[in-house]
Amino acid sequence: APPGHTQDGGQDTSFRWQCVDQPIGKLLFRRFLEGAPQFAAAGALWSEIEAFEQCEDAEREASAKRLRSRFFTPGGSEHCGFLSAAATAPPTG
Repeated sequence: APPGHTQDGGQDTSFRWQCVDQPIGKLLFRRFLEGAPQFAAAGALWSEIEAFEQCEDAEREASAKRLRSRFFTPGGSEHCGFLSAAATAPPTG
């Protein structure tokens, strides 16, 4: 693990390990996001990105457009204004 992400005993304390890689940690963190009004859009975005990653190639473009309009566009139904411009920019190339 990178320096600064372990505690005594070598236990990994990184966000990725605790809230993404560990099923119970992931479930609890998602429930926290979904249960807090100010974080509900972030929880929904996470769910939709995971669904997007499972899409067939033919469905990806339409799914990406829905994600952009829902979460990345000011005025979208669940706009995630906390994301940086770089994070929400359409891919290039």
